[in-house]
Amino acid sequence: MTRQGRPVGELLRDWRRTRGLSQLDLSIEAGVSTRHLSFVETGRSRPSPDLILRLADQLDMPLAERNTALLAGGYAPAYPSHELSDPELVPVRAAVRQILDGHDPYPAVLIDQHWHLVEANPAVALLTAGAEPHLLTPPVNVLRLSLHPDGMAPRILNLPEWRAHLLHRLRQQAATTNDPALHELHEELRGYPGDNDRTTPVRDAVARVVIPLRYCHDGRELSFFTTTTVFGTPRDVTVSGLAVEAFFPADPATTDTLHTLARTRARTDT
Repeated sequence: MTRQGRPVGELLRDWRRTRGLSQLDLSIEAGVSTRHLSFVETGRSRPSPDLILRLADQLDMPLAERNTALLAGGYAPAYPSHELSDPELVPVRAAVRQILDGHDPYPAVLIDQHWHLVEANPAVALLTAGAEPHLLTPPVNVLRLSLHPDGMAPRILNLPEWRAHLLHRLRQQAATTNDPALHELHEELRGYPGDNDRTTPVRDAVARVVIPLRYCHDGRELSFFTTTTVFGTPRDVTVSGLAVEAFFPADPATTDTLHTLARTRARTDT
């Protein structure tokens, strides 16, 4: 759905419908009369920038979409959008770098809102080893890299389970953000092979609590679970889309292997 150039009332109405709210629901939550909200959505009334932001907040619209709504209403954007290399984001880069470096020897990556790889720590190399160069050429999409048959997929021992998990997560994100690029990515990834019975049985307590990634590296099975870290109160469009995906060992054997690989890497680097 192309939102640029559309009236602000239509944008707000579409987001209200996306969130499954009636005009009455939204008017109560935003503290505005249903009549006024109806007039805004139909273009009979021009909303103030404060009202646009109040409605956008209740609708949990992404910051970029709030800027789009403000522009559609004839107002300046409220949220900046810096590049990570800009001086304003030096503290953000430093915090991310500390998280990534501190997580080593376990893999961790920084991704943007479209799952493009922004930064990674050295341990990620064990997951990308064996992937074809065309999947590692920037911009690298980590979901495409994970599920593409030329990427990590042939070495994921529980591919059907892991694929279903990633597609479900992407589908939820696309629905929440209403982002056409994420919908397109979801359709692309759905077309990759992976719906088969090749998986490994549940053998440990961790696998009964979270979905593990079971990965074959140099003939050894590694087992991971993941966490996602986001910035809690972003006011910048770029920062609001960043997330750190961290991989943790799900069993002692994986822990031992990762520490051994890190020691080997350190000796090689010196």
